[in-house]
Amino acid sequence: MPGSRRIGDREVSAVGYGALQLSVEGRPPEREGLAMLRAVFDSGTTLIDTADSYCMNQEEVGHNERLVRRALEEWSGDRGQIMVATKGGHYRPGDGSWQVDGRPAALRAACERSMRALGVDVIDLYQFHRPDPEVPFAESIGAFRDLREAGMVRLVGISNVSVEQIAEARQIVEISSVQNEFSPDFWSSSQELGLCSSLDIAFIAYGPLGGRNGARRIGDRHPVLASIANDHGVSPQRVALAWELAQSKKVIVIPGGRSVAPFLDDVEAGSMLLSEEEMAAIAGAVSRRASVTGYLEPGDELSAGSPPPGAASN
Repeated sequence: MPGSRRIGDREVSAVGYGALQLSVEGRPPEREGLAMLRAVFDSGTTLIDTADSYCMNQEEVGHNERLVRRALEEWSGDRGQIMVATKGGHYRPGDGSWQVDGRPAALRAACERSMRALGVDVIDLYQFHRPDPEVPFAESIGAFRDLREAGMVRLVGISNVSVEQIAEARQIVEISSVQNEFSPDFWSSSQELGLCSSLDIAFIAYGPLGGRNGARRIGDRHPVLASIANDHGVSPQRVALAWELAQSKKVIVIPGGRSVAPFLDDVEAGSMLLSEEEMAAIAGAVSRRASVTGYLEPGDELSAGSPPPGAASN
């Protein structure tokens, strides 16, 4: 497939889809969410990112997973082509907050719920959503090792982690993916991206256009993206995603959203090639902006084709 990448032994599209906005606050009616997912499948996108906590409270835990399941059941294409990646370790108490629970027993229960919600006997890619400061990280990762050994998950991933946590996790179980925030606006996961590239681990960049509601103004925040986009007759969003993908063959981006047309434009980033001059121009401009906003130390510069030197990990 054009612009394909690998997660473990699976080939997926370089541009995946993050389904969060279809199930949290401000979500669309269910029929619109299903239509959005069907359009995503029809676009050739083969990685769908979900989580049990993509909901609004604990009473509807698994809302997003069930939506993905229903969309796949109604889709006329080949379900086997789609990798559904879900996550456990977060929960929504219903007050608008996001809480963590990394206890092994809680993670096993979450995995079992996700299997039921998705209607599967084994989860394609199961990721630890976020480390729990109250639970030793090794204990949480040990639960994922046990889930894999039990045949409940095929591939294991971790999310919102540091370089040190990636190294620790790899001592316990094979890690196929790291999912951290990464975009022209957010650089603190650059070290993790570089490590994943060296270790042949997929780096799944969430929030690649600046998070919820950030995509529309990315060209305003980064005029260099708007300028290059104008030269190519495309959107600044497509240029931003193409540049992120060019950082490493291990990078996969998962833009989200509720509207079909912008996402179909995002998909085209998987086959967009930028020149060395364009890559360098973006790197330089983002470095200068980041040094002002604090994501980089003054004097640090981004290379044209490598992730930037970041500050602390997220």
